[in-house]
Formats: sequence, C-alpha cells, structure tokens
Amino acid sequence: MENLNEQKISNFHTHTMLCGHAQGMPVDYVKSAIEQGCSALGFSDHCPYPEDLGIQWNNCRMRVSDLPTYLDGIAEAKKIAPFNVYTGFECEYDKSFKDWYKELKEHYKADYLAFGPHWFIDSNDRPYILDIGQDKKKLFKYTDQVVEGVLSGLYDFIAHPDLFMRSYKEWDADTESCLKAILDACLDVDLPLEINGLGIHRGTFETKNGIRYGYPYLEFWQLVAQSGAKVVCNSDSHDPSTVIVCARDAREFAKSLGIKVVN
Repeated sequence: MENLNEQKISNFHTHTMLCGHAQGMPVDYVKSAIEQGCSALGFSDHCPYPEDLGIQWNNCRMRVSDLPTYLDGIAEAKKIAPFNVYTGFECEYDKSFKDWYKELKEHYKADYLAFGPHWFIDSNDRPYILDIGQDKKKLFKYTDQVVEGVLSGLYDFIAHPDLFMRSYKEWDADTESCLKAILDACLDVDLPLEINGLGIHRGTFETKNGIRYGYPYLEFWQLVAQSGAKVVCNSDSHDPSTVIVCARDAREFAKSLGIKVVN
C-alpha cells in the first residue's frame, strides 16, 4: 500500500479486462487509485480494430462490440471518483486505419489517444517488435513507421517509446540512432514521451554497460533529459493494484535524471 501522505499523482495509461490480458474494470481501478493517491486517471485500453479485417492482434485487444461496455464502465467509474477520469485508447499506428483512429475521438468521444508502438507492418503481417530477434533491418523499418506515427498528429503522447530495448538489450550505434530518430520526431511536433512504470516492474538484465531496465532504458532517457522534450509518467497498469504504484516508480526514475514531468 502506498503512503497516503505522499503527493497525489496522475496516471493516463490504464487497461481493463476487456483487452483480454488485464484484470478489472474501470470501477476497480478508481477504487484502488483512491487508496493509492490519485489526482487524475485516464483509461487507455488497447483499442479495438474493425473485426472484419482479420487483424491478428484482435485476440489481445477489445472488440468493437465491447466499446459500449468500456464507455459505460468509465461512466460508472466517474460517479465514484473524487478526481477527474478521462476516456482514452492506446492505439498502434497504421495509416490504413487513420479514419478509424479519428473515429475513436469523434464518434466515441475519446478524450485522448496514446500511441503504443507495439507492431510494425511488414507485407501483410504486423509483427510484434519484441518477436523479431536481432533483425536490424526490421528494427529500422519499425523505427520509420514509429516516426510516421509520431508525425501523424493523431496522438497525445507516445507510450514506452523505448519498448524494443527489452528485446535488443544493448545500447549501440543502431539502437541509439533509432531512438534518437523517435526523440527528434517528438521534439518536432512537441509530442510528450512516456516513462513507463510497468517496464520498471518487469525487472532488469545485464548489459555491456551494466544493469538496465528493458524500458525505461537509461541511455535513452539521458538523451531525453538533455533534449528538453516533454515527458509524462504513467503506470501502464493491467491490474488495479498497480494503477498508481507504477506511475510513482516512473516518476522516481524521472527524478533521478532531473526530468521535469508534465502530467
């Protein structure tokens, strides 16, 4: 349990059981957030994709038919929350779905969209970035598509921009250039980058430069600190018990690098 005397903080990266790999519904997260010290809470469950298109990721995303349940659940959570609660979605970037992403805001009244770069488009497939091994050619292709997503103007922040380091592990000229390209794109359009608390809870590993989290990856966030880019800290919570806890850990990481957080 968090110390209730600590300053209340916000979290805008929260999932629900509707995505198929998380626990709890919005009311459960709000109840836990009250106990953990919350100033504002945003739900950003993995967005559904039109089911007739056969996207292979549909088995770990909510379905379009779940949208009313998701929105009603957030409305119910707002009734018991002593802080502001916001409706959002975490979306990948696929230019063929631009109109769909816009519809999530315009028709389904999402307050914000988080850019979660989990996959990239490779022919007719959408490989998970953590499943491609050490294939630098695919890493570069992924990076180009992430940059395109950042520049699209669709999103309000980019979640775990350094996610792929959980697989690549080593900081070298190639991984640095990829992350620098993502950072530069965010600076160009003033898009905040997220320090992701879930990555901290997923532990560390040994690298040539010492012990590192897979994400947030130290060397990258040192670059961010020097750049003056906007930074948000979120939990990426998939369980009510971590709804604010992980966001606090992300803020401690930011504090250790002298990064000022904007949320």
